[in-house]
Amino acid sequence: MRQFFASVLEVVEVLAVAVGAVFLIRNFLVQPFLVSGASMIPNFENGDYLLVDEITYRFRPPERGEVVVFKYPKDPSTYFIKRIIGLPNERVEIKNNHVTVFGDDNLSRVLGENYLPGSIATAGNEEFKLKPDEYLMLGDNRSFSFDSRSWGALKKENIVGFVRLRLWPLNELRAFAAPQY
Repeated sequence: MRQFFASVLEVVEVLAVAVGAVFLIRNFLVQPFLVSGASMIPNFENGDYLLVDEITYRFRPPERGEVVVFKYPKDPSTYFIKRIIGLPNERVEIKNNHVTVFGDDNLSRVLGENYLPGSIATAGNEEFKLKPDEYLMLGDNRSFSFDSRSWGALKKENIVGFVRLRLWPLNELRAFAAPQY
């Protein structure tokens, strides 16, 4: 009987360690995310299963071009996936199907978005002045994306993390980094 209880105790210990490890990893390191919708086509499709890195932004700020998962500002129970286009304190202008960024030095540069096919254009005639804790978010499928052009800038506190890895579909397995502009 003593051996039976020792075996049961060992199983409970293993389960407790496993559950604890999953809890820590899931809540502080990485989080799974399932893409729903077409706002990030052609780079992310409906049904893609992603791993979101939640720890990196504790050590450095988000960078332009990174694809992030965040809580929708008007309903924090809803999560979105978009690309960071504008950084804090920048002025971003969308005009003539181009995105132009003006930095603190007021120098401008048109973003060369090589991750978008030539057939995708950024429609609109808008200007955003970002505050010190705000980011401008756009979907890659610009004509069909509900993004900052609709609901405004995103506060840093809403960012969950950036997309680090696509796990599914298997033939599309890939790690991601911010594009170089």
